Amino acid sequence: DSLVAMGWARVTEDGHTIALEKGAAQVTLEPGGQLEHAARPVSRQEDLVADVRAYLAQVAVPSRKLGLAWLAIGFRPFGTIDQVPWMPKQRYAVMREFLPPRGHLAPEMMKRTATVQVNLDYADADDAKEKLRCVMSITSVLTALYACSPIVDEAVSGFQSYRSFVWTATDPARCGLLPLAFSDGDVFRNYAEWALDVPMFFLYRGTYRALDGRTFRQFARDGFEGHRATMDDWELHLSTLFPEARLKRFLEVRGCDAGSLEMNVALGPLCRGLLYDATARSAATDLTAELDMDQRIEFWHRVARQGLAARVPGRRGITAGELGRELCAIATDGLSRLAPEEDSYLDPVRAIAESGRTQADAIIELWHQSGGDRAQIIAELCHRGLG
Repeated sequence: DSLVAMGWARVTEDGHTIALEKGAAQVTLEPGGQLEHAARPVSRQEDLVADVRAYLAQVAVPSRKLGLAWLAIGFRPFGTIDQVPWMPKQRYAVMREFLPPRGHLAPEMMKRTATVQVNLDYADADDAKEKLRCVMSITSVLTALYACSPIVDEAVSGFQSYRSFVWTATDPARCGLLPLAFSDGDVFRNYAEWALDVPMFFLYRGTYRALDGRTFRQFARDGFEGHRATMDDWELHLSTLFPEARLKRFLEVRGCDAGSLEMNVALGPLCRGLLYDATARSAATDLTAELDMDQRIEFWHRVARQGLAARVPGRRGITAGELGRELCAIATDGLSRLAPEEDSYLDPVRAIAESGRTQADAIIELWHQSGGDRAQIIAELCHRGLG
């Protein structure tokens, strides 16, 4: 009600408020109660920061009334998965039945993970292909730099990004790294061909209905119980695919743990510097150009556990940390030609790259020093003004 009074409009389902909208921005409840803010599209970093700060100030009002704190972390550190309730949303009821047989950590993904993502536009098919290839080339390095989820079931897990590890065991058909990003040809056709052969979650006709494991290609060809495929069905299906970089009418960078406000807002200018400048984009892509697909997947797995200390397969002595420092230098160079006024936003990422100390390392230290004391950890990890 407090947010509605501030101009947000309710989105309801079965009598429950499941989202809020204000213009092109949206706030949604994820399956385990995570609060997701999808900000409106902007072209200037200062506008994004202003929007995020305004959103946090608005969320603070009902949060203080309800005694809620929102943690800047990539995985819920307290309690067990069975203690996390499911949000009352039709599509989640279907997902909780569909995904677990395909990946034993799928319930963890839905109920206890949180990411920071950035959405990028592209000019045409060639631009989309180059940007998708670049993101798929560096996503594991970004995961290492943004690692912020080391605590699981109230204990140090041995992972820098347990959130990333969870995605390796969610659904291999729709998650992870995409070989098509490194192939030739029309990227839109290649992505569509891949998406057509991914099993569908559900069909929406007023309510969400579980299907029988058929792919979208089979649904488009044969229909389902008298229903024929529509473009709305296709767009819904595309929203249920979760690769590390997702191609829609824009490109989503998806491989980073949620963390501090400073790290969250740094992702936009970091990606601008890396992807919107042709020289920087080429240099970033080249960082892992010699890796084959198996090595890329192995690196992705190593980074989840070891973060910046993960060694690059096939490259003796080279670590994700060294690539992270190179990546930050490339982003700084690219941003100097595109938006030099945004350079200072990269400072927290550069600090991690130079020190080798991630947000996950800081959380592990806090956990040990506090003895896992909830009150102290919440006070340290909650977003300022939200706890």
